[in-house]
Amino acid sequence: MKKKVIVIGAVGGGATTASQIRKQDAEMEIILLEKTSYLSYGACGMPYYLGEVIKDRESLFAATPEKLHTKKNIDVRMRHEALKIDRKNKSLLIRDHEQNHDYEESYDYLVLATGASPYLPDIPGLKQIPAFHLRTVEDMDRIKQFLETSKPQTCTIIGGGYIGVEMSENFTHLGMKVNLVERSEHVISVIDEETAYALQDHIKEKGVHLYTKNGLKEVLPECKLKLDNGETVQSDFILLSVGVKPNNTLAEEAGLSLGESGGVVSNEFMQTDDPSIYAVGDVVESIDFIDGTPKQVPLAWPAHRQAYIIARHLSGNPIPFKGMLGTAIAKVFDLSIASTGLGENELREKGYAYATTIHEGKSHAGYYPGAEDVYVRVHYCPDSGKIFGGNVVGGEGVDKQIDILATAIYGGLTITDLQEIETSYAPPFSSPKGLLNMIGYKAEKR
Repeated sequence: MKKKVIVIGAVGGGATTASQIRKQDAEMEIILLEKTSYLSYGACGMPYYLGEVIKDRESLFAATPEKLHTKKNIDVRMRHEALKIDRKNKSLLIRDHEQNHDYEESYDYLVLATGASPYLPDIPGLKQIPAFHLRTVEDMDRIKQFLETSKPQTCTIIGGGYIGVEMSENFTHLGMKVNLVERSEHVISVIDEETAYALQDHIKEKGVHLYTKNGLKEVLPECKLKLDNGETVQSDFILLSVGVKPNNTLAEEAGLSLGESGGVVSNEFMQTDDPSIYAVGDVVESIDFIDGTPKQVPLAWPAHRQAYIIARHLSGNPIPFKGMLGTAIAKVFDLSIASTGLGENELREKGYAYATTIHEGKSHAGYYPGAEDVYVRVHYCPDSGKIFGGNVVGGEGVDKQIDILATAIYGGLTITDLQEIETSYAPPFSSPKGLLNMIGYKAEKR
């Protein structure tokens, strides 16, 4: 008798898990539940749609329910919400919002892909101003409608993480005056201070009013915002971008363990406390690749990798998830900024002894037109040479450098091994010794 798996949540992690299971098992019955009207969309592209860089809204959608059903024999049920897990009887209570009725569905395996929701701070007077967050297609559409109907001239972004800095560019692109408010010492707090400062200077050169070590204290009448330092700024609307929290209610009510971050705890095969229940994506508290400590990072790569891990395990051909580095990148005006592994703040907090090597160079041969400045920082163990992580900021080729560094970490290379990586060279692309080659040579001198 064929087995049945129900996947709860059909955005990145859930839809990918269902597809990967089908690739591994042609017979298993697969039910994919999604409580909204939208399936498998490119959430990372939403800032660029709002900024009118991406013109076609439909290009954000990777699949349709009909396509998954006809091509992969997946039973996709849109506007169906999982309400309660009965672990003892292996049954799921589901609400069909279209027909407005509840029903039960048995399962052999369950996959939690419920994602995460924006953290909404309690700010006095917030209802006095149009305020948005950007997480779902519905969020995106609400912002788009507001931009088109209200024609705002000013906006304030609360939170200077990756989404916050990306939106500062896209709103500026629309001709708005942009305020960016960040409570930490600098934007993108996982990035090292020196790297972030280079980005901040660039953001300010582009006209964004940046307020660091600050927060939104109160919204005053007539769309005035009072910051923690007492300063007030005028704004037609607010975008709240202060982080996310895992959608863990279903798991918690089912008695599954949650980690410090609120993410569902899983093993190396993405199984929860209950071996018949798996978890994937932003709802999971996974592990750090460097030291195996708990880590919860809402990024696309881990979700897609975890989906494959689950599918392999269900097919009887298991491979373990080895953890995540949290490799991330953002384009912000004319610069790109990226990080992987542990930054300085994390290294200090965890009590690591570490050394840092820095190199500033050009993205390709300086005599070939168009070479851009690139700044690279890499952290490593001063005794063993083990690479802990690093960040890169520059005008070109940042993705190449951070991807090489992430590959080196996964491959177990030491800091001096970076000398030996044979990178491709021609004047339009690089230099005879690549930027990370130079990091390796410099580190050896230390």
